[in-house]
This record gives sequence, C-alpha cells and structure tokens, in this order.
Amino acid sequence: MSIASVTAQVQAQQQSNAGVVSDKAASLVSSDFETFLKMMTTQARFQDPLEPMDSSDYAAQLAQFSMVEQQVQTNDLLKTLSTALQLGSTTQTSVDALSGWIGMEALSYAPAHFDGAPVTIAPNPLSAADSAYLVVYDAQGNEVQRQGIPISPDGVQWHGVAELNGSTFPQGNYTFEIESYQGDQLLLTERAQTYGRVTEARIEEGQTILILKGNLAVLADDVTGLRAPS
Repeated sequence: MSIASVTAQVQAQQQSNAGVVSDKAASLVSSDFETFLKMMTTQARFQDPLEPMDSSDYAAQLAQFSMVEQQVQTNDLLKTLSTALQLGSTTQTSVDALSGWIGMEALSYAPAHFDGAPVTIAPNPLSAADSAYLVVYDAQGNEVQRQGIPISPDGVQWHGVAELNGSTFPQGNYTFEIESYQGDQLLLTERAQTYGRVTEARIEEGQTILILKGNLAVLADDVTGLRAPS
C-alpha cells in the first residue's frame, strides 16, 4: 500500500472520529438541557407552599437554564457552519478545476469547428503503409475533400481550401479520417483526433463536460491532449 493511500485512510478515519465526538457532545448537551428542565419543573410542583423557594434561587436556576439553552444553540450553529464551510470548499475546488480548462485547446476524437482558421489534426497512419490520405467530411457526413499526408504522427494543418478553385469551405463542424494504404490496398480507416478550443466547462452527474468551439461537447475523460492556444 502506498504512503499516499495510507495518509488518505488516516485522514478519513480522523474526520470520522471527529464527527463521532461532535455528535456525542451534542447529545450530551441536549440530554443535560432536557434533564435540567425536568428537574426544575418537578421542583416547582413539589415545593412546600409554606416554605417556597427563595426568588434568588429561582433566578440562579433560570440563569443556568439560559446558559444550557445557549450552549445547545451554539453547538448546532457551529455544526451548521462547519458543514457549510466544507461544502463551500468543495464547490470552490470544483470551480477552480473547471476554470483551468477554459481557453485551452483539447485534443479529442470530437469533430472540429472550422471558421476560416486552420484546424490542427493529429493523424496516426499505419507505419506499414506506403501512402495515407486525410479524408474530410462535413456535418452531414458528405466527403468534401481528400488529400495525401505523410506517413508520420506529426500534426498537420487543414486550411479548408478547395484544391480545384481555391475557394474556402463554409464555416461549420467537420470530421476527419485517416486512410492507410499499401499500394492499392486499404489497410485501415480510423478517426483522426483534432484540437478544439474549450469555451465552457461544467459538471453534470459527476462528470466534467467540455464545450468546444462550435458548440461541440466532449467528456474530459476522453481528452487525450491539452495545449495552450496557438
């Protein structure tokens, strides 16, 4: 077992023990309060009417009664504040973690948004192939371009420019695939990863969801790389 896991278990046990002690203390104070109230009521019922209790004694007991009541209320207030601080700390930590994603470029298999700026693609053609092609599909799944790329894992830029007339493709979301060939034989077709700018991050049902430029959603767990904006 690692030192980190042992430390975590010790901290968890300490927190558990602290909670037990706090609950026991609250129980004891509450019990004292109820016992004091019963004793004072019984004393008032059975006192000798010919020799009633001195008013100063009543005043002293009432003062003790007030102190016990305030102690119970203070204990409840401290417990509430402690819970609120713990929740606030957890929430702040989550928000700070989310803010770290904003503005970064995340690498994933999600489609990429093209707005005129080049899209960075991380291809991974088979090393056994002797040729590879980048195939581009629009949001409707139509193939709009096919171009040769090196047999290399180095990133390539897609500029969104038609080869025939030099026109720029419409803005929108595009999907990319890599086809690896040996001669005329297609060896493998696989989805290419692309970098997308993170514009929003949120937590839903315990999972961190990133919204990329183009309103594209991807789970943080599916991000395979992260870089500062280029």
